[in-house]
Amino acid sequence: MVVLFAIQAPMRGDRVRETDAKKVDAVTLDLSTVKALLHSVMTSASLKKEISGVGVRVTEGQGNLPKVVLSSPHGSEAELYLFGACVTSWKVANKDLLFVRPDAVFNGQKPISGGAPHCFPQFGPGPIQQHGFARNMNWSVVDSDDVEGNPVVTLELKDGPYSRSMWDFSFQAIYKAAVTGASVRGLRGCKTLNKDPDPKNPLVGKEERDVVTFPGFVDCVYLEAPDELLLDNGLGDKISIKNSNWTDAVLWNPYLQMEACYKDFVCVENAKIEKVQLDPEQSWTATQLLSLV
Repeated sequence: MVVLFAIQAPMRGDRVRETDAKKVDAVTLDLSTVKALLHSVMTSASLKKEISGVGVRVTEGQGNLPKVVLSSPHGSEAELYLFGACVTSWKVANKDLLFVRPDAVFNGQKPISGGAPHCFPQFGPGPIQQHGFARNMNWSVVDSDDVEGNPVVTLELKDGPYSRSMWDFSFQAIYKAAVTGASVRGLRGCKTLNKDPDPKNPLVGKEERDVVTFPGFVDCVYLEAPDELLLDNGLGDKISIKNSNWTDAVLWNPYLQMEACYKDFVCVENAKIEKVQLDPEQSWTATQLLSLV
């Protein structure tokens, strides 16, 4: 699954601000642009007018929230909720490789917990709400297509009253998703910021292991991480995570903080920890490609 996330800065004359951005695990799925009518309720009927690509369909998901289903002729499938533009499922050979918390809420009011969410314009705590507002807004479908038989959907999010109540700047976020056929290695030598045991005062270190495992609670940032990581999910699957422009990576597992489900997943997340500053009319784009190897 390929993930593409692009931010367009405001036109000249609008206010500009530095942003933190982040993207979590994805699928052999291209993710890029969506038009958001902020906090508007989108019906299945209105969405179907925007859907034209082969292998792209809209249906009613949990909590009556609309979701887009992408079905590849190779047999893989992904589900993408318009609320938060959150990818909640990526199946290869009927095996789902993404994790959503069992107690995740699908009510259009709280962010969906799990899958591949958006943390924009802020990652983690800061001057606005935790992880920003993009995962708590309705994105809009602006296009769908099939490229060489592979389904593609394009979503967009723009500023509006809800976002400006917290972050008074103009922006356009583009998200494109396309499904194609399709332990963590690669972090040795990276500078680390280990948030265990004190998240507010992370320990600076260097990764010395060729293979990083999850024996207990893990919450660690890897700075200047390589462009490709290899995840062995312990079930016989090896997943390649390639990226461009995501300079860092995060490994996380809550262990006993989420005792009911911590054995079912680990987080391997591409991230951009440093702020990205855009001048008027500039844009910033990052991609993520997940594939079985």
